[in-house]
Amino acid sequence: MSEIKLQVEDLRVQFLNDGRITDAVRNVSFNLGQEKLAIVGESGSGKSTVGRSLLRLHPASAKVTAKQMRFGEIDLLGIPEKAMQQIRGQRISMIMQDPKYSLNPVMRVGEQIAEAYLAHHKASKAEAAERVLDMLEKVRIRDPQRVYQLYPHEVSGGMGQRIMIAMMMIPEPEIIIADEPTSALDVSVRQQVLSVLDDLVGQRNLGLIFISHDLNLVRTFCDRVLVMYAGRVVESIAAADLDHAQHPYTRGLLAALPSIDHRRDRLPVLQRDPAWLTA
Repeated sequence: MSEIKLQVEDLRVQFLNDGRITDAVRNVSFNLGQEKLAIVGESGSGKSTVGRSLLRLHPASAKVTAKQMRFGEIDLLGIPEKAMQQIRGQRISMIMQDPKYSLNPVMRVGEQIAEAYLAHHKASKAEAAERVLDMLEKVRIRDPQRVYQLYPHEVSGGMGQRIMIAMMMIPEPEIIIADEPTSALDVSVRQQVLSVLDDLVGQRNLGLIFISHDLNLVRTFCDRVLVMYAGRVVESIAAADLDHAQHPYTRGLLAALPSIDHRRDRLPVLQRDPAWLTA
């Protein structure tokens, strides 16, 4: 692996609700270099919670602790909020799952991307607009001048996702956290979005954390995979070696995948072992 950009050791996230404590993430550890690291698992496994913890985006009811959570030489848990604001967006960006809920419906998309640039760079509005048009071209949007003037409801799902990528990339971050960035897209548009991400990661030497539930997708797109179950990482494996996974949870997820080449009357149901919660 290349130079380590992010180090996470024993990350724990707890939520307090009505006096009850819920352990959402437990003992999660990993490093990130210039690579595409997938975090996979079922809904509720803690994937997105890990991603939001890195940017300290949880509400006050959350308790986030770790032996270590470092971005280069920076202690992400120890720095004050004002310093964190300089990292959030500018050096570590997060692409949210659905652009319909992330874009401001009453602002033109070009203005929103320009706002993300101006938040971290001293520049004129004209310079920001030029950077936006250039970034829209980089994410393969045709006629960027026209798209700049559109409102979010006037763009398709695939274009909206590419606009979100442009917004997160324009501050030139060193790490991207992509939370299910293709889950609502059809196959052809999904491939376009993945290709854009792949190009940007390669060109800018970025580290990418790709949060997904799609094992077939991460098998071909990512370099490494962390498999999460009930808030814990149960297996860490090279994406190319997923077929040789050892943990029964990972093997159960793989066995439940439908296949065009090997049709079955019924897909197997994953049999969970209570010991997985305490191992």
